[in-house]
Amino acid sequence: MSSGEARGGARDGDRDGDRRRERDAAGGAARVRIRVEGIVQGVGFRPFVHSLASRLALSGRVGNDGQGVFIEAEGAAEDVARFQRELARQAPPLAVIHRISAAAVPVLGERREWGFVIVPSRGGARRTLVSPDVATCADCLSELVDPACRRYRHPFVNCTNCGPRFTIVRELPYDRAATTMASFPMCGACAAEYRDPGDRRFHAQPVCCPRCGPVLRLLDGGGREVAGDPVRGAAGVLRSGGVVAVKGLGGYHLAVDATDGAAVAALRSRKRREDKPFAVVVADVAAARALCEVGPAAERLLTSPARPIVVLPRRSCGVEGVAEGVAPGESRLGVMLPYTPVHHLLAGELARPYVLTSGNVSDEPIVHRDGEAVERLGGLADAFLVHDREIHARAEDSVVVLAGERGEREIPVRRSRGYAPGPLRLARAARRGVLACGAEAKSTFCLVKGDLAFLSPHIGDLASYAALRAFVDGVAHFRRLFGVTPGLVAHDPHPEYLSTKYALDLEGVDLVAVQHHHAHIASCLAEAGEEGPVIGVAFDGTGFGGDGTLWGGEVLVADLVGFTRAGHLAAVPMPGGAAAVRRPWRMAAAHLDAAFGGAPPEGLAVRARNAAQWDRVVAVARSGVGSPLTSSVGRLFDAVAAICGVRDAVTFEGQAAVALERLADPAEGGAYAVRVEAGAPLRVRGDDLVRAVAADVLAGVDPGVVSARFHNGLVAAAAAVCALVRDGAAGAGAGVGTVALSGGVFQNGLLLCRLVRALEERGFRVLTHRRVPPNDGGISLGQAAVAVARDAAAAAGR
Repeated sequence: MSSGEARGGARDGDRDGDRRRERDAAGGAARVRIRVEGIVQGVGFRPFVHSLASRLALSGRVGNDGQGVFIEAEGAAEDVARFQRELARQAPPLAVIHRISAAAVPVLGERREWGFVIVPSRGGARRTLVSPDVATCADCLSELVDPACRRYRHPFVNCTNCGPRFTIVRELPYDRAATTMASFPMCGACAAEYRDPGDRRFHAQPVCCPRCGPVLRLLDGGGREVAGDPVRGAAGVLRSGGVVAVKGLGGYHLAVDATDGAAVAALRSRKRREDKPFAVVVADVAAARALCEVGPAAERLLTSPARPIVVLPRRSCGVEGVAEGVAPGESRLGVMLPYTPVHHLLAGELARPYVLTSGNVSDEPIVHRDGEAVERLGGLADAFLVHDREIHARAEDSVVVLAGERGEREIPVRRSRGYAPGPLRLARAARRGVLACGAEAKSTFCLVKGDLAFLSPHIGDLASYAALRAFVDGVAHFRRLFGVTPGLVAHDPHPEYLSTKYALDLEGVDLVAVQHHHAHIASCLAEAGEEGPVIGVAFDGTGFGGDGTLWGGEVLVADLVGFTRAGHLAAVPMPGGAAAVRRPWRMAAAHLDAAFGGAPPEGLAVRARNAAQWDRVVAVARSGVGSPLTSSVGRLFDAVAAICGVRDAVTFEGQAAVALERLADPAEGGAYAVRVEAGAPLRVRGDDLVRAVAADVLAGVDPGVVSARFHNGLVAAAAAVCALVRDGAAGAGAGVGTVALSGGVFQNGLLLCRLVRALEERGFRVLTHRRVPPNDGGISLGQAAVAVARDAAAAAGR
């Protein structure tokens, strides 16, 4: 046997040995060959198998290959059967088992001679999965702060239960030689732990210590090394009001003292990020509670292995500890606990909250390569806290919003570090490799192999060469990592999306165009492992419609193969196109002009504030030149926000709509009445909402009450349309009792929770997003699911 094989521990006591010998003598021996598929590499699965088999005195072997984990186990038949039962029942906490298959094979009689061993990994067809990166576990954290431990203050302490995974993996199977830790040979002490079946670092691929691991350094703004303890030096820069670029798991972040208003303002100026909230790192849950309302769901998320940013309500007390500029005008705060040893050390040294935001200029991908960090972030950071372990795959921080009266409903906003590339299982297996290219905003791509969909980490908006390069490189990496050669490529029909242009430039593939809002609903179906049909409510900003207009307030009857437009919000002009997205008052002008037949009431402040341009913008809207019609609910939110005096202009997507949601009075139960016009499709009269909003604003009704009545009116209208469709009023969808909710507007927790309740009260089963964002970050999954279903339908038709 190979010298690299790990042999089993001591044999059980004499009594157990006598019992096993008696069974063997009676012919009770058995041998089984087992295949385990799922996220079973890099999560301590082989050590777990070795321990379980040794405990049951089985012989055999376990190893990694391109498909997952392979096992052969031999011993008393009763013990072999128990071994199979316990494989899934006792699996390590980070393991995700998708399938276990087993077959009996001839007994070799090797139990007493060999024991149970871990054998070297082997190649083969790639069907194995990669674990997401995992936050520092409690055991490693205790070593990090223990002066008696050899890993005291070691910035790269990790074990089988935690540490880098996806971001350091170059190839599969998952072994050290296939990661960016390959250039750090283990010292004798670490190698001994790695080989010891009783150690929690047994076969932990990134294992290292101060003698043999990566080195942390502090550089000044020009890239020159600064003497002294790097963490203490970085904390000193933060305390003095400076900006520090910190190399994390999936890329570089920019950090400032969250309590220093001037430092926060400087970061905003340098990063060109005017208002969009920053996330804050706090040392622990107690520190999070000092700033925000932290319920059970929030605590579970904050302390989970994924460690996402969790957006929480700010407390009425304690907010003085964070500068107003961190989340200007916001009643909520994005909070995150440290997830690497470096972040823990920095939190301990600084002893106060600190901002941690993506290391980039706004709208560009996060910087993750060392060579470009000083070049691209040199004008943003005063110092760099860096190390020499390469980041192979970039991954931004994930973001989750909690909604509901008790904060119990999770709404994923960005799915990235800690979650990707964990796959989602589709309702049916693909006949061939599939690539889905996603949308333009909040870009992701999705690869499908068999029944597993691999959704990429968040890339960002495809609005620059750097973003497109990140997209292309990410696709290439996923193709290599999971062994997928796409024969079918799905894309959005919008001709100007860079993701669409990328798809159309590919050769030797079959192309599938998937309408934007159908992809939203398909994403919700795919996440639930269903195929439909459903009544799909797709509310978002804008998407390329099938009739030459921009959709965004859609009720579809859909399955994964196709859809019928059963209803929609009545369309209005979008004066200036993209300019109306940046200037919500333009949408207010268009909606008011349409709602009041060209003669809106006098006295509305939104018109007075924008009097110099109002008539010109209305004229542009009426002309139709550069003013596409849109049925967008997102743009309706913008209009109402401007009429209520919330915002006339925005600096980031959804800013006005988010502010309108926060403004709503939760105690207000009134709702504006909305008519639904009969037809196929049904038409929701959004002008009713606009007239009611304008009337209440003119009457001096509190804006919080107006916002609540608008939300409630939209909920009632959406629920009514779904009921009409189920009753056959739209010519499609009669009898369909399930509703799927998707689209970026459903990041609005108030709207989502109230619509779910209204639909359930009408007897509907409701599907919502739990693991994939409802925004355009989930579009690629929906495209992939549609492509798989259409390919299967085409094959069946042949």
